[in-house]
Amino acid sequence: MEELRTIVEHIQATLEEKNAAREEALARSRELIRCCANTIRAVHRGERDNAKALLGQAAEAARLLAAGLADHPDLYHTGYTQDALKEFAEASITHAIVMQQPLPSPEDLNVPSAAYLNGLGEAMGEMRRYVLDILRHAEVGRCEHILQVMEDVYSLLVTVDYPESLTGGLRRTTDMVRGVLERTRGDLTVAARQDALQRALQQLHGSIVPGMAQDEPARESPHD
Repeated sequence: MEELRTIVEHIQATLEEKNAAREEALARSRELIRCCANTIRAVHRGERDNAKALLGQAAEAARLLAAGLADHPDLYHTGYTQDALKEFAEASITHAIVMQQPLPSPEDLNVPSAAYLNGLGEAMGEMRRYVLDILRHAEVGRCEHILQVMEDVYSLLVTVDYPESLTGGLRRTTDMVRGVLERTRGDLTVAARQDALQRALQQLHGSIVPGMAQDEPARESPHD
């Protein structure tokens, strides 16, 4: 019994340490997700400096999260940790695309491949939001560039055909990207046609109004 008691006490000490690491990881995951959400919000608002600072905070939170679980790989690969790292990848990719910077790699972000790929896919949802925002300012050319990025991302994601246990449910994310891409393409097509129609009407108006001014008979002076 004494030997068994020693074994159980050792197990309890191990579990106590793991539980403390789990609680700390949960808190850091929530902090990381919050930083990422704030980063994306700042990106959409055009707050370049604020977005950069918030992304730096997110990077530090991701580093601390990974460092705190270095001795607990089972906790590192749990859902809440991977979800937080996926959010970090999404925020980093969204920031890079909108700010027209090179895309970071999984190694740059120190996130697992599955979290990176799912973050890449979910960033396309933010790209749709970005396209709809800039469409209100009639920047169709910029939208077309973003749409091309979305199409490139989708064409690459569909080639990643591995078991869901390895990709973290990437197939569902890819299906989401396809739907987002189709809707965005439709919205942009309508906007482009409206823009072309408006330009044509303006040209027609510009060609007709001067002609009408020339054809209009001269009015008699009231003193004649």
